[in-house]
Amino acid sequence: MEMNVNGDRIFAATGGRPFDPALPAVVFLHGAGMDHTVWALQTRYFAYRGRSVLAVDLPGHGRSEGVAATSIAAMADWVPELLGAAGVKNAALAGHSMGALVALDCAARHGDSVRALALLGAAPKMPVHPDLLAAAEADNHLAFELVTSWAHGVTGHLGGARVPGLWLMGGGERLLERVRPGALHADLKACDDYKEAMDAAAKVACPAIVIVGSEDRMTPAKAGGKLAAAIKDARLQTIAGSGHMMMTEKPDETLDALGTIL
Repeated sequence: MEMNVNGDRIFAATGGRPFDPALPAVVFLHGAGMDHTVWALQTRYFAYRGRSVLAVDLPGHGRSEGVAATSIAAMADWVPELLGAAGVKNAALAGHSMGALVALDCAARHGDSVRALALLGAAPKMPVHPDLLAAAEADNHLAFELVTSWAHGVTGHLGGARVPGLWLMGGGERLLERVRPGALHADLKACDDYKEAMDAAAKVACPAIVIVGSEDRMTPAKAGGKLAAAIKDARLQTIAGSGHMMMTEKPDETLDALGTIL
């Protein structure tokens, strides 16, 4: 599905079913340097269970036009514009990593647009090592290798993917290799700069869940727990044996957790 958002042609996957604005909407927001494909399993699941799904490519990513935003706040302000273009008043937001910060900030400052919130691989702070930032700024392949390595737990490194034929590490690198020049650096810098997560968490008024992986080295489970504790009545769900890429490392457990709120 394509929409015009602020003059840019934006692509969103709808899970194999036509988007129906009369149904409860769910928007999936990807992480740094990624695109809608990281949500492939989740979009189809919810699209066939009474939801209208938009797994978006953020501006400057995937099949969307535009330029990658340089701040989490700018991305969060873009989400209500997306909803308006789709013809819906509000939606449940599910965000992963950078997308989780975007969803959190949107829920805090645009509460009328968010009916529920699922934050995957989130933490109050997401600092990025200067060497990784430098590699991303130079569009050095090392950045893709570092992100892929740190994002996956033991299962991802050693094999055992639930989806037949899926190579988690190789697939992660191929995904990042598709990113446009400068977009990964813009995303990582936006995460590194964002210091408002705890303030935003205190302002969230909708139902929320924080989903963490027990082996996540990028946003450790303990940090995710701290964020969940700052959101009123938020639930914390730990996925055992998962790294940061829980949607592909532990897809069934991730679906179970998302199904309780979306």
